[in-house]
Amino acid sequence: MGVDALLYNSTRGREGGYTAAMAIAGGLAGDGGLFVPEEAPLLPEGAIDAMAPMRYEERAEYVLREFLDDFGGGELARYTREAYGTGKFDADGAAPVRSLAGGDYFLELWHGPTCAFKDMALQILPSLMTAALQKTGDGRDVCVLAATSGDTGKAALEGFRDVGRTKVIVFYPRDGVSDIQRLQMTTQEGENVLVAAVEGNFDDAQAGVKNIFSDARLRERLTARGVFLSSANSINWGRLAPQIAYYVSAYCDLVNNGSVGRGEHINFCVPTGNFGNILAGFYAKKMGLPIAKLICASNRNDVLTQFINTGVYDRNREFYTTTSPSMDILVSSNLERLLYEMSGSDGTAVNGYMEALAREGRYAVSGAVRELIAGSFECGSCTDADAGRAIADIFNRHGYLIDPHTAVAYEVLRRYRERTGDGAPTVVVSTASPYKFCGSVLDALGCGAGGADMIDALRAATGTVAPAPLTALRGKRERFTRTVPRGGMLAAVEEFCL
Repeated sequence: MGVDALLYNSTRGREGGYTAAMAIAGGLAGDGGLFVPEEAPLLPEGAIDAMAPMRYEERAEYVLREFLDDFGGGELARYTREAYGTGKFDADGAAPVRSLAGGDYFLELWHGPTCAFKDMALQILPSLMTAALQKTGDGRDVCVLAATSGDTGKAALEGFRDVGRTKVIVFYPRDGVSDIQRLQMTTQEGENVLVAAVEGNFDDAQAGVKNIFSDARLRERLTARGVFLSSANSINWGRLAPQIAYYVSAYCDLVNNGSVGRGEHINFCVPTGNFGNILAGFYAKKMGLPIAKLICASNRNDVLTQFINTGVYDRNREFYTTTSPSMDILVSSNLERLLYEMSGSDGTAVNGYMEALAREGRYAVSGAVRELIAGSFECGSCTDADAGRAIADIFNRHGYLIDPHTAVAYEVLRRYRERTGDGAPTVVVSTASPYKFCGSVLDALGCGAGGADMIDALRAATGTVAPAPLTALRGKRERFTRTVPRGGMLAAVEEFCL
């Protein structure tokens, strides 16, 4: 690692000077903040020309090299090849861009083993984590915790399944995921995995995981057993960094097929709840990728839309269970990183925002910060009914099937175009296979539930092909049926790890 190595600081301002390996191994900074690079690296001149003819795994290596400069000697080439180039993804290119007549573009991020965009990061994170432990000289085993609103959990379980020196524990809201998402987790194979439902919503599960991380007594007991905690949620920089690559790759694909000229600015419309996916797009923009606007699409839980519009973040509102459950979130953890970037790397200011959020459930940013955010972000929200109409509209006009989260983004984009007249090429980030949400998609198409086997019902109704990992769920035994109260998550971790 050279003298100009990229180091990482905490968003809370009390810790800094961490290498990428230290940030990935730790997951969360000791002061409770999230790790961010001291300065976002810039894409070298000619980078798009260089990456355009590359395969996805090569583009991912190129981008990750800029952020993880203490990973060398061909490591990243090997990790990206193992993650994206060995048949784990069922598309030609792990993250293809689908173009429809009329100029609509969809970045399909659901071709991996769990059929959701979390695979793009969680297929490589175990390799990064294992290497990070070696680089930091930490001889302890790691227990990876994840709170999930549906997709992170399965992707983490699959990525870390039977990985040496690793255990993985996933908590999900009992009534806040689709039937397919639940089955994906409760039937998970592997000797080092644990899954538990939580009585409450995703925010309750996420708060519980954060409380576990901050429990000094547990930390001491785990250390005595040679174990430490890390995260598989996007609070871990090792989760976020690989997601930057697919924004860059999408731009290369649009250049390759002549949809945009080199240097032409485009937009991305991203369905988001925890703000990690769209934040990866922000870092791609900071690197110099020609992104004009990042359009933040929310469902009825529109706390992010309200924040971007007003500068006030307020979680003191009713929580809704929707047909796009991965966005049913009122506390968006990754927004903390954006606040740090837009506040001039002022950890004191960010710490104040987070203290106010914990104490009062709300905070307000300055007018200057709000203007900076507005320079990069647009936003919008829609209801379940709006998203259902978008699913039917796209399928009826193009024979193209999208899931409810992607439908939220498509509807928000349609309204944004009507409101602003912005005709720039815009890519909708498609985050999950429609087959993960069969019931909602069937309802949107006017087909009803279609019987007990909804996968077959959706396949019959649309003439589309169901992903093999989902059809393989048929008849699998559910291994994990435990439900814990919100206050019982710590005990579940202790039982599994001690």
